[in-house]
Amino acid sequence: MKYELIRSYCKLNLFLDVGKKLKKNKLHNIQSLVFLINLYDKIKIKRIQKSKDQIKFSGAFAHHVKKKDNSIFRSLSLLRESGHIKHNYNYNIEVKKQIPAFSGLGGGSSNSAAIIKYFMKKKKISLSGLNYFSRTLGSDFKLFFQSNQVFQKNLYKLENIKRPLQFYFIIVYPFIKCSTKEIYSNFNSYEKIKNKNYNLSSKVKMIECLKIKNNSLEKIVLRKFPKIVKILNELNQIKYCQFSRITGSGSACFGLFLTKKSAELGLKKIKKKFPKYWCVIGKTI
Repeated sequence: MKYELIRSYCKLNLFLDVGKKLKKNKLHNIQSLVFLINLYDKIKIKRIQKSKDQIKFSGAFAHHVKKKDNSIFRSLSLLRESGHIKHNYNYNIEVKKQIPAFSGLGGGSSNSAAIIKYFMKKKKISLSGLNYFSRTLGSDFKLFFQSNQVFQKNLYKLENIKRPLQFYFIIVYPFIKCSTKEIYSNFNSYEKIKNKNYNLSSKVKMIECLKIKNNSLEKIVLRKFPKIVKILNELNQIKYCQFSRITGSGSACFGLFLTKKSAELGLKKIKKKFPKYWCVIGKTI
């Protein structure tokens, strides 16, 4: 049997409001605007005649992934538990990690979603099914089952952006391993998650909205890792950069640009400033 190749795209939180924990599940209520971008891990899958799965990670960021307890292993376990994979069927799965782990780019959640989608491609996954998987695989998991541009109104409600817009991003990862659990454990300045709609109908309106928003976790990350302050400042100083921010719980930073040319010119400057960091251009998909 030949390998099948799938792409596991990463995400950016253009803003992130973090509220208090919900009584129901002890998770923080959140509100965010989330875009998938054209940077991805490559995943190869094929069925094998072996007594157990063979999971291998390679690539520049593979060393951060645990060999046994990882998103691929957990996804396969849940698929078998829910009857979507036969217990005597095993697979060889190779993941080329091109997206940094522990960066706020959602690589692990995206890998899980790609695997679940692959094995359930002939079935439409229900909301209860999404909740079943996300309880183990994380709340970000559901984001990868929406459109490529999503407004997360709260922890449970996701709305697709009706008219997707194109943006370009300079993304800088300073090779700092940011633990989401640790960042949240130091967070106590909660936002009030309002049940409101933002005007995201055009680039101008969206940028106006985003410029007055922020990432609730950013202050915690900057206190813990002061070098990230310099990255954000340098991104902000680039001509035509609309704003800069960390994504998720960090440590990856991004600057938003309206054109490919302005992003490319900015990338040259950023690479000179931070030659040892992972610096790339991504765009909306």
